[in-house]
Amino acid sequence: MSKTDNNIHTVFNRILRRPEKEKLLNQRSKVIWLTGLSGSGKTTIAQHVEQELNKQGFLTQILDGDNIRSGINNNLGFSVEDREENIRRIAEVSKLFLNCGIICINSFISPTEDIRQIAIDIIGRENFIEVFVNAPIEVCEKRDVKGLYKRARKGEILNFTGIDSPFDAPEKPDIEVKTDVLTIEQATQKCLDYILPLIRY
Repeated sequence: MSKTDNNIHTVFNRILRRPEKEKLLNQRSKVIWLTGLSGSGKTTIAQHVEQELNKQGFLTQILDGDNIRSGINNNLGFSVEDREENIRRIAEVSKLFLNCGIICINSFISPTEDIRQIAIDIIGRENFIEVFVNAPIEVCEKRDVKGLYKRARKGEILNFTGIDSPFDAPEKPDIEVKTDVLTIEQATQKCLDYILPLIRY
């Protein structure tokens, strides 16, 4: 191998490590992973959690369908295989944010235990905060401003979670917020009460 070839490989011991970046940002990075049915309130809670963390001086990044499926995952559909690949890529991107000391807030249906385990295996359980945004499907359908559930019930959308594709509720989430019972403010505060002690430097 030539000298030039040797230079194309990253020398990892020259890259600043996560603890050094966390010290700079004065925070401990985690991946906060919100899972739940479409319409359960995942994105809304993610946005409120981010706003509150920002007010307290934490650096965050939200990942959700809008900024992932329109970009890095715009070539994926909703088959089981594509869903798994979708989550795998999201987890790898999340790991990069984690290693930069940034708190990553992810809002994805991630419907099965196997799919969520893919993310946990990549990110590491010690770095992963699982939030189950729990609402009955009847409530989610009433909130369906995009009309997705109606289209799924008509057969216009296939493999729609909760209709013709399963959703496995997490058995032991770190946080569970029942959005048919709690207000957005209450759900946000419940998340913050758990998260803040883990991310303070």
